[in-house]
Amino acid sequence: MPSAVSDLLQPDHLMDEKPVGVTFSPGPPAGGIDVGIGQQRSSPFLYTYGSSEDQLHDDPNVALFFLEKDMHPGKRMNLHFMTQDSNTAATFLPRQVAKSLPFSSSRLPEILNKFSLKPESTEANIIKNTIEECEKPGIEGEEKYCATSLESMVDFSTSKLGKDVRASSTEVGKETQMQKYYTIVPGVKKMAGNKAVVCHKQNYAYAVFFCHTTRTTTAYLVPLVGNDGTKAKAVAICHTDTSAWNPKHLAFQVLKVKPGTVPVCHFLPKDHVVWTSK
Repeated sequence: MPSAVSDLLQPDHLMDEKPVGVTFSPGPPAGGIDVGIGQQRSSPFLYTYGSSEDQLHDDPNVALFFLEKDMHPGKRMNLHFMTQDSNTAATFLPRQVAKSLPFSSSRLPEILNKFSLKPESTEANIIKNTIEECEKPGIEGEEKYCATSLESMVDFSTSKLGKDVRASSTEVGKETQMQKYYTIVPGVKKMAGNKAVVCHKQNYAYAVFFCHTTRTTTAYLVPLVGNDGTKAKAVAICHTDTSAWNPKHLAFQVLKVKPGTVPVCHFLPKDHVVWTSK
């Protein structure tokens, strides 16, 4: 079980039938690559995501994207992996508890009341944005689902891949300092199968994952070594057909390519998960 999943599991004594003690901590999703998603910024993992040229100067997500042809030993990546979980309150709820809680824009007042949030607060706005992004339809060829429990995430993944699946996430050794860069080293490995379910942790009062899959997605494990010797094994996702993406998507602006022309890849933050066939 990858740490992106095990770190979100609650001790047995907290697994009660009511959402007592669920707290909400605004800010970026926990423990990811230091290119976290800002409070008011849409997720770059949505294919409909768009950004202006001005955002390129201050959007930390620019470090995520690279071209598939650059995934080779010796390539340097300007990444920094966080080692401290900044949002430990957002753990998984048991399925029966998660199912008892509303998760719909039409019931937003009830949701805010359950978590004692004022409608005009920053936290309420994040809750609203997360639910709305979950409710948006996927692009052509994309199947998407927001999992509000570990059980529902497993169910969605196995419904697309079969029951014999493996969950993987980016793993990093303890860093002693901020890395100037990471270098890809020999051992890049394509994960089994030609289909993957990728689940991105959302900013919410408890653990919610936006999961999606297309038939033009390939997952890799990429070994990296930092400038001080810190080792990492990062999950990279490559999209071979981006023709239906928003032409203003951050990836195209960063990489200076057009939709549907070349495979586009990105690393997964530490708290995101990819499911593949064994």
